[in-house]
Amino acid sequence: MATTTGVYPVYENQFKIDKTGGDGATEGNLTTIADMESFSVSIDGNVEEWKPFDQEGWTRRLMTGKSITISISGKRNVGDAGNDYVDGLALKTGKDATTTLVWTFPSGAKLTIKGVVSVTDWGGGDSTNVAPLAFDFASDGKPTFTEATA
Repeated sequence: MATTTGVYPVYENQFKIDKTGGDGATEGNLTTIADMESFSVSIDGNVEEWKPFDQEGWTRRLMTGKSITISISGKRNVGDAGNDYVDGLALKTGKDATTTLVWTFPSGAKLTIKGVVSVTDWGGGDSTNVAPLAFDFASDGKPTFTEATA
């Protein structure tokens, strides 16, 4: 993917998931998740506060921790490797619900995140709807950010 600048459509963000649940996320284990339609990102920060005498009542603060959760939703697509893998995690717990997600930005930069998959919407809806599939991907440890290459 070439490095881009300026505004861009959201679909230029791409996600791949390690369908083996492994820690390494080799290119051969990564697959896209078909028919995902939207995503949102939540970055939580742990902020420590204190009020030292020398600040005369003013609060000091320091960011002491971070976590990221990516919520992805779309349609259930039986037969797609990525979609089937996420669907198969719906009832898993512990290490069985942990894998790696790679987010490629429109700029070409990548965020590789080891984390937990929590399926949040699993096939419900009206009789005339297409079955949904949605999940939260919550980071487990520090992700790796790789800058885009020129």
